[in-house]
Amino acid sequence: MSRPRIVIVGAGFAGYRTARSLSRLTRHQADITLLNPTDYFLYLPLLPQVAAGILEPRRVSVSLSGTLPHVRLVLGEADGIDLDGRTVHYTGPEGEEGTLPYDRLVLAAGSVNKLLPIPGVAEHAHGFRGLPEALYLRDHVTRQVELAAAADDRAECAARCTFVVVGAGYTGTEVAAHGAMYTDAQVRKHPMRTGMRPRWMLLDVAPRVMPEMDERLSATAERVLRQRGVEVRMGTSVKEATHDGVVLTDGSTVDTRTLVWCVGVRPDPLVESLGLPMERGRLLVDPHLQVPGRPELFACGDMAAVPDPNQPGQYTPMTAQHAWRHGKVCAHNVVASLGRGQRKTYRHRDMGFVVDLGGAKAAANPFGLPMSGPAAGAVTRGYHLAAMPGNRVRVAADWLLDAVLPRQAVQLGLVRSWSVPLESSSPEVARVPGRPERTGTGTGSDLGKAPGQGSSEPDGERAKTPRSEPATTPPSEPAKNRPSSEPAKNQPSSEPAKNQPGGEPAKNQPGGEPARNQPHAEPAKRGPSGSPRASGRPRRAVEAAGPRPARGGSGKPGKASRASGTGSAGKRPTAPSGPSRSARPPADPGPEPPANQPPPGPDIAPGPVKRTDGRAVEGDS
Repeated sequence: MSRPRIVIVGAGFAGYRTARSLSRLTRHQADITLLNPTDYFLYLPLLPQVAAGILEPRRVSVSLSGTLPHVRLVLGEADGIDLDGRTVHYTGPEGEEGTLPYDRLVLAAGSVNKLLPIPGVAEHAHGFRGLPEALYLRDHVTRQVELAAAADDRAECAARCTFVVVGAGYTGTEVAAHGAMYTDAQVRKHPMRTGMRPRWMLLDVAPRVMPEMDERLSATAERVLRQRGVEVRMGTSVKEATHDGVVLTDGSTVDTRTLVWCVGVRPDPLVESLGLPMERGRLLVDPHLQVPGRPELFACGDMAAVPDPNQPGQYTPMTAQHAWRHGKVCAHNVVASLGRGQRKTYRHRDMGFVVDLGGAKAAANPFGLPMSGPAAGAVTRGYHLAAMPGNRVRVAADWLLDAVLPRQAVQLGLVRSWSVPLESSSPEVARVPGRPERTGTGTGSDLGKAPGQGSSEPDGERAKTPRSEPATTPPSEPAKNRPSSEPAKNQPSSEPAKNQPGGEPAKNQPGGEPARNQPHAEPAKRGPSGSPRASGRPRRAVEAAGPRPARGGSGKPGKASRASGTGSAGKRPTAPSGPSRSARPPADPGPEPPANQPPPGPDIAPGPVKRTDGRAVEGDS
């Protein structure tokens, strides 16, 4: 008898716990495959500390292959599920496509940023759901404080050192608390104009901070925020986001270059393409985490509507605690469906919540006991160390070093604004040039925008967007008047002179504007279920030395010969004699390729990619 094949989609709290429990329960008598875009499990509760410079990114990233030795890891994003054929179609990180057959399927793809139809938010705001967004926010905040310290204009200085966080839940509260401490420490090294200091604002339409928690904990968190100078405005939100600030619902205008969107999450768009019963965007399951009418299909985590036994008629909220417990019960029931053991009903006990407010401050209620101050801080960090499946010693070491050493306030520039758009359906993966974004049903690029913000928007107006460029590729010339791009002329880090290193690249030169009609990244394909999937491939920019011959015998479109690869005859091309590449002048790209020439492959720097929604391509500095 063949071994049963179990496929798990997603390695968040629910998917990771399911894979780890299945590896133990099946006793190596089943083939377990974990499909995930990244090779790590992200411990989300500590992500604000990454943005604040307390923890390094790898501290909150637990290796999947290192902690799940008996689980096969497949890197890719699921973009189509054939329920009748029992197969999962996916696209790999380099554009390759594959299919995974299964006997049991566990859907645990998690959630993405929640968008609201507020004008300008999709263009100007950034979310906080993955490592790329946390790294971008850390660089962006650092850069704005440095630019504000060097600015001659008082109004520009005030706008750059103003940071607006929308959403006073767990994430937004921690981001504002840690961010205020981070910028205060930074201005001690880079003093700003007399009488000016960083300004943080926390907005929410709710009547109080963290309304889902006990009122005493909510009051503790608000008191700590106000002590650090954070402006807490309840009953207020963003009415419109513009290129130079935000308009609030109370009619006031705030000049800012930073808008952090933490209003909530929504299930992964993959669930919408299944055509199964849903409850408020989540896949409806029974108390055993099984999809009714599909005995081979299970779902858990944020994308599953699991009945709450403590509140009849309600469903468990989308929290990490519930997702972690879902995974354990789901693993038991998957094994029971294979004939081993009995099924379990999901039940839980509320063990309380912890909120890290930075430093020695926190708000916690373990087992219903409200706590604040250093005692709550010790309980909060102890809980995180106990809950993390790995990297405990490294995390504790970073905490110790942060307590005795100053933080390193540097911007690495590894993540650009256009690579972490708010409307991304994969916040855990940064966009790369030439690779279209994977979207699900009903989550196109115009989702969450008010009328008049679609493809008909004038390009001149969109060129003023200060923080976010949803384009899929970075163009050669950055748009002006963006906070994350070049500042005004005659200011520090002003516009470089053209034809100088770092300036505007010359046309028809390597890295400059590509020739027209040049084939670019291929458009998004559609999976078996009808949902679009990303079929582009990441490009690695290399120096152009003239036209490259197509790879012989590949038989696939979009493949070109690599710069150092083998030709069709299996021989490595010989480098021409003469001066080095750095000494020779840039070669002419050559004539246009024929009409049937395949698009560039992974090793060729692409040109601007046409958006499917008709919007113009924008760039970043």
